[in-house]
Amino acid sequence: MYTLHIANKNYSSWSLRPWVLMKATGIPFEEQVHRFVPNVGGKSFTGFSPTGKVPLLVDGDTAVWDSLAIVEYLAERHDIVWPKDGRARAWARSAAAEMHSGFQHLRNICNMNVGIRVKLHEVTEGLKGDLARLDALWHDGFTRFGGPWLAGSTFTAVDAFFAPVAYRLQTYNPPVGDEARAYAQRLLALPAMQDWTRAALAEDFRDHPHDEESRVVGTIIEDMRAPEKV
Repeated sequence: MYTLHIANKNYSSWSLRPWVLMKATGIPFEEQVHRFVPNVGGKSFTGFSPTGKVPLLVDGDTAVWDSLAIVEYLAERHDIVWPKDGRARAWARSAAAEMHSGFQHLRNICNMNVGIRVKLHEVTEGLKGDLARLDALWHDGFTRFGGPWLAGSTFTAVDAFFAPVAYRLQTYNPPVGDEARAYAQRLLALPAMQDWTRAALAEDFRDHPHDEESRVVGTIIEDMRAPEKV
């Protein structure tokens, strides 16, 4: 069986992508959750990961790191990862790769923090540009393939890549269109996402640098997480 190494569910957007893909599509795996370790230069997981980062998928004596590589490794073994239609598959891979390498303003300003709600101090021009692109990209997928998921009637890897964005929209409530807001709600309503949310809220440990990033960009108006154990 696969083993997927991930970090704190409250914060780790990169971990969420392969986790929710495997959960939502029924690919069996065991998870290993590791807490972020402060003050190690962004590399908290050097004991088992070649990059010092997560996610990391282990399959026997094979280790696969980076969320996109993990998805492609799984796709070679499971035909439910990407859309079966070639046109939809090409679009889905392109959109997932764009998310993997782009949307920097959205990433940097609205980090994933599942259990809090934040009122942004400012919606910068860069963030507005990323949100406009998000609206356009998602609309393109729904128009081409009919929804309710980005590449058609079935949840696939491209939806998993945008799952952390659903949490970002929920936490920071930045301005997006109704279609995008409705899609984010569909993602959040997935049983796999509900499982992730419950686990994230139950975590009684914190990564304070992540929390501070949220305080820099806005005011925390609600915190639904379990009390921190100190």
